Amino acid sequence: MKNSLQTFSTVFHFLGSILLLLGILLLLPVVVVILAGEMEQGPETLLAFLGASATAIVVGILWKRVFPAGDLGEVQAMLVCALGWIFCSAIGAIPFVISVKAGYLEGFFETMSGFTTTGITMFTGLEQFPKSILFWRSFTQWLGGLGILTFFLAVTFGRRGAYRLFGAESHKIDMGRPVPGLANTLRILWTIYGGFTIFILISLVLAGMSVFDSVCHSFTALSTGGFSPYDASIGHYHLIGHAHFVWIEYILILGMIMGGTNFIIHYRLFKGERRALWDTSEMKYWWGFIAGFIVLILIERIVSLDALEGLRPFGGMMFWKRLEENFRQVFFQTVAIITTTGFGTEDIGSPFFGHVARQLFLIMMVIGGCVGSTGGGIKVLRVNILVKLIRREVFRLRTPPKAVSTVLLDGRPVPTNEVYRVSALFFIWITMLVIGGIITAFLSDQTGFRSFSGMFSAMGNIGPCYIPVAEMGSLHPVIKVVYIFGMLAGRLEILPVLMLFNRKAWRT
Repeated sequence: MKNSLQTFSTVFHFLGSILLLLGILLLLPVVVVILAGEMEQGPETLLAFLGASATAIVVGILWKRVFPAGDLGEVQAMLVCALGWIFCSAIGAIPFVISVKAGYLEGFFETMSGFTTTGITMFTGLEQFPKSILFWRSFTQWLGGLGILTFFLAVTFGRRGAYRLFGAESHKIDMGRPVPGLANTLRILWTIYGGFTIFILISLVLAGMSVFDSVCHSFTALSTGGFSPYDASIGHYHLIGHAHFVWIEYILILGMIMGGTNFIIHYRLFKGERRALWDTSEMKYWWGFIAGFIVLILIERIVSLDALEGLRPFGGMMFWKRLEENFRQVFFQTVAIITTTGFGTEDIGSPFFGHVARQLFLIMMVIGGCVGSTGGGIKVLRVNILVKLIRREVFRLRTPPKAVSTVLLDGRPVPTNEVYRVSALFFIWITMLVIGGIITAFLSDQTGFRSFSGMFSAMGNIGPCYIPVAEMGSLHPVIKVVYIFGMLAGRLEILPVLMLFNRKAWRT
């Protein structure tokens, strides 16, 4: 009993600190309210953010004073991690409820989708939303890109047990650190993250995108979140005939790849190690996946859909223009899906993509980005380990029982416990995908393929699926709750979320 109370007290003390920071961050959209002149339409939006901020600050102060902090162990850190994302989403939903009159479950869903950088949305008619709300949607994804707790630690160095919080939220596999020490690591990661965000923002402005749109898209490209201020996503700029929509798409392709790549690779590149782009098996797999999927989808597009029908090869600029258009659209959507960003220039369920492409998109949702990136999915490195595990089992079948067989990664043995963990996580992933798909099919009129795609999207933190956005809001509340759980489990890689339901964890 004493241990339970101590664990509870420690967990909620740290949650209080996190909510205090959230309360301060909720004041940022107030600046947008003022600059955009939204007060002229009424005080609702201003009161929405002030109310949410006050709620977070009051609850945070109360919890910090009522619950004294104890030693933060690994289990407690996982509980803080899972509950931190839940409570931040619960309070972050308030502006959606007050300002755009959303139901609370829908607001909670939207905020969880933002913080987990999933990008599934309950809303349509985004062009009519207040700019401050659109800014908040994008900002939640930027905060969630490297992690809410990681941001919390970046501004509260020296907190007892801080390294355990970092380990609980970061990907559960050894991705290495750029330098010794948690404080230096966080400083470097957030410096790179912030620098890339500014780079994308400036590039989009130079391409003719408005400053506000550039801010929102720079937040959601690098975080691989995918929220956009427009229902048509990035396709909006083509639809309105933007003069430089092609450059906008290529800039965002680069931004998404930056977000989906291990940030340790970025650090090595800044140190002048150009070989970092290809000298690890993960990076080789990463480029191989991107290139392979593009080639397969492009071949289907050109052959099956006759994309260049009637055009003479090498016979003029029109041929090359059509070829570039198809390549760019396939390139964009492939990168958007495998990095789990979810931007769109074409709906993945539209006739533009054939049956092969639609199946490959589901595979990409499961794979996701690199370890140490902002991308979702099970991660490229784990796919690599699973492939090597299969090779090892085949090797063992044709060698004596006493022969030594170890899973090697870049010449180094992968610890047996890590192999077990990767296998277990993959099994849990598949199990949750099946359960989520069955629940969706049981409680809706969606087809089996669409039903499974919804949970693929939630677990992979990807956003787009084969359920139309217009039908998302009308899904059964139980399905929405399942997707919320899937988004959180996918982002935190399942284990911290499972800890919430383990009674022994609260007695540690």
